Amino acid sequence: MKTVVVLQSNYIPWKGYFDLVHDADVFIFYDDLQYTKNDWRNRNKIKTPRGAQWITIPVGTDLHRLICEVAIKDAAWQKNHWDLLKHHYGKSAYFKHYQPFFEEVYRGRQWRNLSELNQYLIRAVSNDLLSIKTEFRDSRDYGLSGHKLERLVELVTKAGATRYVSGAAAKDYIEPARFADASIDLVWKDYSGYPEYPQSYPPFEHAVSVLDLLFNVGPDAPWYIWGWRESGSPQT
Repeated sequence: MKTVVVLQSNYIPWKGYFDLVHDADVFIFYDDLQYTKNDWRNRNKIKTPRGAQWITIPVGTDLHRLICEVAIKDAAWQKNHWDLLKHHYGKSAYFKHYQPFFEEVYRGRQWRNLSELNQYLIRAVSNDLLSIKTEFRDSRDYGLSGHKLERLVELVTKAGATRYVSGAAAKDYIEPARFADASIDLVWKDYSGYPEYPQSYPPFEHAVSVLDLLFNVGPDAPWYIWGWRESGSPQT
């Protein structure tokens, strides 16, 4: 059984994204698709005393480009985002534990491409901070020729999948029979049941960046993403 997940890169995505990464033997970034405005590609949410707050990378309003073509022209956002993270999470239990890594991301480097930044962060958080062993690939490596669903099935097939895990939002366009015809088992991801964790600024909110989870529970983060399904309590 070879499980493949295909998904666009998002900016510091929520824990459910990393749950999908953990499910996969191979996770394929699908960034040679149309960029969508007001989506998760260039923004996410953090917790503040005023509730969940968007933090957004300014990338302009041009919709005639692929995600992998989205340039970041102004680096001022990097200091702004880092300052917001320090302000709202500086007193969290594990902020200092992760501070050297994220300070280097926001203050030590200048990012000029959105896809490059997103993929770097997702890989690093997955491999280095959550100890996920999934292999990462990029859809541009597969020489695709089809369109829309045909293109997705072609990609998953070329990746050698026998099992494809997808978020439920894709039910709007995925035809299960197309995967059955390709002898690929289609599984819909269930994001329900995530346990709450010690989070600043109640009420509790699940739909925030994974940074919220990391800064608050540190090494226990994997348990709150997938480990709870297998054991009764966090294992530090």
